[in-house]
Amino acid sequence: MNGQQRSSISKGLEVDIVLKADQRTGKLTRGIVKDILTNSSFHPRGIKVRLEDGRIGRVQQIIT
Repeated sequence: MNGQQRSSISKGLEVDIVLKADQRTGKLTRGIVKDILTNSSFHPRGIKVRLEDGRIGRVQQIIT
């Protein structure tokens, strides 16, 4: 699943995000969602979230 739909992301979900610093390389960081920061229901580059460790990025994949 991809991270463009806000409805498919919830707190406690394991996701791969791309950090702002890694946008050029596309390096993924895995973590657990603490907060959902994007208010709109859809975002083409991925919904922005804060992980439990404090890092912020856009969801690229949802880990099932």
